Amino acid sequence: VQLVESGGGFVQAGESLRLSCAASGSIGKINSMGWYRQVPGKQRELVARVTISGTTTYTDAVKGRFTISRDNAKNTVALQMNSLKPEDTAVYYCTADVLDAMSLRWEDYWGQGTQVTVSS
Repeated sequence: VQLVESGGGFVQAGESLRLSCAASGSIGKINSMGWYRQVPGKQRELVARVTISGTTTYTDAVKGRFTISRDNAKNTVALQMNSLKPEDTAVYYCTADVLDAMSLRWEDYWGQGTQVTVSS
């Protein structure tokens, strides 16, 4: 199973970016999908998560600015980030809780990360 992210970049404060992530490979089922972020010297933190039924969770710092969505048919998840702030600068990682169709085991998979830089 592979997760491939796209959409990171460099923006000015107040602008928007949209991150996308596509899961592929031996996928039986995907439970939750989400986005984490990490800055150097700090732990990776949850940004947003969405369950297979569409229930969403956001960290307080992004509530009202970020929106997570998923397409279960395409095994994709997206993060719409509006009103970006310099403190949103981080490497953003996509994650998915996947039932591997070959091993029939649930595993957490991660993307390679995409850099988001917000300038003031």
